[in-house]
Amino acid sequence: MQATALLHLLQLSSPSLPIGAYSYSQGLETAIENKLVRDQASARDWIIDVLHHVVARFEAPVLWRLLQAFAARDAAMIAEWTEHFIAARDTAEFRAETIQMGYSLAKLAADLKISDETLLSLLQQRTEVPLPTALAYAAVALDVPHEAALLGMLFSWAENQVLVCVKSVPLGQVSGQRLLLSLRPELEAASQRAQQLADDELSNWSPGLSMLSMQHEVQYSRLYRS
Repeated sequence: MQATALLHLLQLSSPSLPIGAYSYSQGLETAIENKLVRDQASARDWIIDVLHHVVARFEAPVLWRLLQAFAARDAAMIAEWTEHFIAARDTAEFRAETIQMGYSLAKLAADLKISDETLLSLLQQRTEVPLPTALAYAAVALDVPHEAALLGMLFSWAENQVLVCVKSVPLGQVSGQRLLLSLRPELEAASQRAQQLADDELSNWSPGLSMLSMQHEVQYSRLYRS
């Protein structure tokens, strides 16, 4: 990867990107509340399970398709997978999360003027922009290779989950970094799987996670918005 593309990827993947990722746990806070996640070992098991059973089977493959759609300037394909992703958000918090983060990233990208008008218009045709759509647009606008953009998304997701565990289990900083380092082969495997799945193999079927998300909506004490 060229240096410029690498630097762009690092910026898109940075926790300092002002899109609000730090304020969401994606159901993990309720898992901690219910003692399903209570130490480094159970935190690792949780992250790996969600990675392979949810993210690698749906969110990552959708991003992969959206990267190709923006690169081809294919408005119909962008619309199809954007709408497909939003429709698959099965709780109020999961839907609000992706729309808020997608809106924030889309606005940031527009303010930074990182693309030509043709590419920008493809994004602005959408009345609601989920995070994968905004991320795919930004990656294509910044000439980040598709595989690198996919790995960047997966790493950012995993890093955010680890930070939730560091703050809320709680885990120590060293334990958190040890956990994140141990996830490298899992993230690589998830990336490869996301690129290989056919359209009819995509699935976000995860009733346990959905139930935890619904419980979080009425959880008494919360640090996170999901």
